[in-house]
Amino acid sequence: MRNVAGHGKNLTYYDFGHTTVYAARMDQRFSYCAYVPSDYDEEGDKTYPLAVIVHGTERGMQNYRDAFADFAEAHGVIVLAPLFPVNICYPGDLSSYKTMRQDGIDYDLIMIDMIEEMREKYRIPDPRVMMYGFSGGGHFTHRFFYLHPERLRAASIGAPGIVTLLDFNHDWWVGLRDFGKHFGKEIDLEAMRRVPVQMLVGGDDLETWEISIAKGDSWWMEGADLQGANRNDRMRSLKASYEAQGISVRHDIVPGVAHDDRTMLHKVKDFFAHALMQE
Repeated sequence: MRNVAGHGKNLTYYDFGHTTVYAARMDQRFSYCAYVPSDYDEEGDKTYPLAVIVHGTERGMQNYRDAFADFAEAHGVIVLAPLFPVNICYPGDLSSYKTMRQDGIDYDLIMIDMIEEMREKYRIPDPRVMMYGFSGGGHFTHRFFYLHPERLRAASIGAPGIVTLLDFNHDWWVGLRDFGKHFGKEIDLEAMRRVPVQMLVGGDDLETWEISIAKGDSWWMEGADLQGANRNDRMRSLKASYEAQGISVRHDIVPGVAHDDRTMLHKVKDFFAHALMQE
């Protein structure tokens, strides 16, 4: 019989393994689920790292949680999968979470508070997390990296459709010249250089129908064409901008794969496993 006495608060059957879905305490419009390894014992003293897996525009948070359950069991990691629903800022809003902050909603701070909820509930001593996101989740992950590198143990950026380059010659969102004006803090390059970074994309991820940017589009601004035409181009541009600032990047291009990460997740798990071994 599993002890469910709680770690600072009472836990129930639904707080272990493939957990139920929780409303985020900071803003209940958002939610999350988790995977807690089978060896988690409330009477024990084993501690666990946290991996955050950020969904894409399809919002498949539970699928991602389930896909990383084997990694969680093999490496003693707790997995957190947030949900940022559609229609938050306006009807049909698919993408506001990808830009970190919009219409008074601080998605980055909501994410951090979800992490803190998990740390209060379970034995997760390290405030830093491993974060992976694909497509829309790749948007979120690389921009969260700019804002909070001190909260990341590793960052895996999967095929975002539009990237913000580590470039100080252009304004946000194309670059970071006016980053401080938007976010009230400056880029910390030294902290970023301490974070292992992976960029992941399918070799056949060449479609542009969803990610083209032209004058008149909502994403359009001067310099938007600097990143390239397709996701492979944009990953190369992002990588080059990181390396120009002394940030090492593991760039995984998986042959024969288009815009679908289901057959590429082993690359993320391998990257996270190496990040765990480095400390």
